[in-house]
Amino acid sequence: MRIDKKIMDMSFAGILTAIIVLMAVVPFLGYIPLGFMSATIIHVPVIVGALLLGPKYGIYLGTVFGVTSLIQATVRPGITSFVFSPFVTIGGCHGNMWSAVIALVPRALIGVSAYYVYELVMKLMSHKKGSQTIALWLAGIAGSMTNTILVMNGIYIFFGSSYAAASNQLVERIYDVILGVIVTFGIPEAVIAGILTTAIVKILFRIRG
Repeated sequence: MRIDKKIMDMSFAGILTAIIVLMAVVPFLGYIPLGFMSATIIHVPVIVGALLLGPKYGIYLGTVFGVTSLIQATVRPGITSFVFSPFVTIGGCHGNMWSAVIALVPRALIGVSAYYVYELVMKLMSHKKGSQTIALWLAGIAGSMTNTILVMNGIYIFFGSSYAAASNQLVERIYDVILGVIVTFGIPEAVIAGILTTAIVKILFRIRG
């Protein structure tokens, strides 16, 4: 008996949801503390889901990631967790509604950007050898950098002064710090996301046929 595609998609989305939650709750599995920030690879299941299931599922999975980020910042606060949770106050720096925006919106857009970058590259490189590998790698990078760039710029726009105080930086140099985080942590995260996305999605494409 042939299983309905919608049921299969929902089942796979459920598996990816469980993976995202597991990575979020197990220490050092999804979030790697780096002093005043945490590195993450939780965006990878979001990207994989978007490429396999489409951008709507990408938004859903990204939102799940965002919710775990907000919860993580609330129950395991670090010195800059107020930028991700409206319920956290650290040393006089308060989270607010923009904390929820930073936690949720960039993550919801991870899968969308990855999906459309993949589609665009496949269209531009149609029938060329290695096009799928390149498209998957660039999609992984795009999804990861969407998260990093939007999160870090959101922090600068809505919490620049507070973020500077919490991380012991001069306010007038805080965007240099933001750019430093994007380059130092964001680029390696993106490269890893590109590699993992390519390897995982290629296998899943073959299984799906």
